[in-house]
Amino acid sequence: MNPLARICSVDDILLDINAIGQQQLFDTIARHVHDNYGLADQHIARRLAEREKMGTTALGKGVAIPHARVPGLQVAIGLIIRPTLPLPFGAADGKPVEHFLTLLVPEHATQTHLDLLAAAAGLLWQNAFRDALKQAHSPREVHRLLLGVH
Repeated sequence: MNPLARICSVDDILLDINAIGQQQLFDTIARHVHDNYGLADQHIARRLAEREKMGTTALGKGVAIPHARVPGLQVAIGLIIRPTLPLPFGAADGKPVEHFLTLLVPEHATQTHLDLLAAAAGLLWQNAFRDALKQAHSPREVHRLLLGVH
C-alpha cells in the first residue's frame, strides 16, 4: 500500500476548496487540522508559509507538496486539496497548481518526512495519477486512487 494512503484519510481529502491565494490555502489546511486533530491552526499555517519562503513546493505540471514539521504532532498527516480554481504557486513551469498534497510530520521525524516526500513526488509525477485525480468526483474516489484501486 502507498504510505500516503495510511496518513491521508478520506476526511483529509478536501475537494473544491475556495482559496484565492497561498495564505488562504494554508489557513484552510490549518483550520482543518485544528478541527480534526486539535493542533493550533495559526501554528500550522505559519509553518507552511515559512517552508514555502525557503523555496516553492510546486513541482510543476499543476501539483505541489506543501510540507512542514510540526511540534506537538505525534503522527504524520497527509491532506489532498483541490482548489476550485488553480493557484499560482511559483512553479518552474509557470503553471498554476490544481492539486496539493500537504504533508505535516512530527518535528523530529526526519526519515519519515523524506520518505513521504519521495512517495508524494513519485505519485504526483505520474501522468495517469494526475489525470485520474482531475476526474475524481469525491474524496472516496481520490482515496481509492491512493490505495491503487481504480
